Amino acid sequence: MTIESARIGVRDNPDERRYELVVDGELAGELLYRPRSDAVVLIHTEVTPRFQHHGLGERLVADAVADVRARGLRPVAVCPFVRAYMQRHPEAAA
Repeated sequence: MTIESARIGVRDNPDERRYELVVDGELAGELLYRPRSDAVVLIHTEVTPRFQHHGLGERLVADAVADVRARGLRPVAVCPFVRAYMQRHPEAAA
């Protein structure tokens, strides 16, 4: 499998309070969060070592932030990786 040909998706798992990065059906990473009434606090991002350095962490964060916004909520970055992503992509922070 190459990342370029893999099926990559991000799904919300509210029971576990995490967004899950899935690569060809395998859990490859997660973004833990805490829901609030008007926001979602993004706490910690982790990508399994063999999937690192392929831009998948950014994909996970981008899709999670987009989902939070689509729900009419505000993403709050506590995780340094999410904070760095939002600094590089100010449209995500707006």
